[in-house]
Amino acid sequence: MDLYARINILDGRAVRLPRGNIADAIPLDADPVARAQSWAEQGVDRIHVVDLDAAAFGDVRNRPLIDQLVSETEIDVQVAGGIRSHVEAKRLIDAGAWRIVMGTAAIEDQNMVWDLCREHPGKIVVSLDVRPDEEIATRGWTQNSGRYLEEVLIEMASAGVSAFLVAETGRDVLTSAPDLGILRSAMESVDEPIIASGGVSNLEHLEALLNLGTVDRRLDGVIVGREVTAGRFSVADAKKLIARGPTVEAEVAAAEEPISLPRLAPLAKQLQEVADQCERAAAHARTAADRMLEGDLDAGLAQTFSAEGHLRVASDVFTDLSKRHSDYAGRRK
Repeated sequence: MDLYARINILDGRAVRLPRGNIADAIPLDADPVARAQSWAEQGVDRIHVVDLDAAAFGDVRNRPLIDQLVSETEIDVQVAGGIRSHVEAKRLIDAGAWRIVMGTAAIEDQNMVWDLCREHPGKIVVSLDVRPDEEIATRGWTQNSGRYLEEVLIEMASAGVSAFLVAETGRDVLTSAPDLGILRSAMESVDEPIIASGGVSNLEHLEALLNLGTVDRRLDGVIVGREVTAGRFSVADAKKLIARGPTVEAEVAAAEEPISLPRLAPLAKQLQEVADQCERAAAHARTAADRMLEGDLDAGLAQTFSAEGHLRVASDVFTDLSKRHSDYAGRRK
């Protein structure tokens, strides 16, 4: 499990956000670049930097500072906050960002996610803020998306997203434990890396995250910040615990779990998507035939290309199913 250090940047300064509210931001450091270098020296694996001005106000004043942070930090830096276009995603990747993270934009414009994943494989991460009932919240927890964790994970994984950040809405890291149920649901829904982005309040909670999962699947990372700077534990403490690995009891419990079939609900949803896309393709194909019989070649070809597009989507879903469930027969043995 990798240890990420979070740096929130607001108006050129590193800040802390109690309960995620930007109006209550507490200044921490006037030099985010030096802060990133300090985290690296302490031994974190990667830096997670969030541009709060871009996220909240669409203001890119911090981008030159973030470019500097990326170029002057020796470990990988993933950048989040206000990435809402192909142009900005490409610019950050070209500037050296290890990965870029999309939140609300990924939920509201899934076509853009598909395009970016094709253009920048391995570089696109989606961040999900999850309510207790597993509905995805958007726009800084202020809106309900009407979409739920499992379906969004499956759709984004099909698009080619390289990893997911999962956090619980409204949680204060210093007073509340991580919701292991939400993280477990995420790990069971997709094969892509799941990173707990809500932080942990103490080493006991970090150990719980470390023990989460099965013999074959563990949480891939955790993002920490103010729990370390508030003195709850040190990076060295966290790295020592992570290096030790899951407890013996957790390993035994995981080993004794029966090998289960892949979850059927995600599989069924993907197959339903195939059926829907094929039905749309059939409708376009019928319309194409009618238009051509009427002598309207241009309209017929347009409908033909639309049918082809739906069939390509269905084919992509089948490819993902093949990759995701290639070990199906082996698990039955």
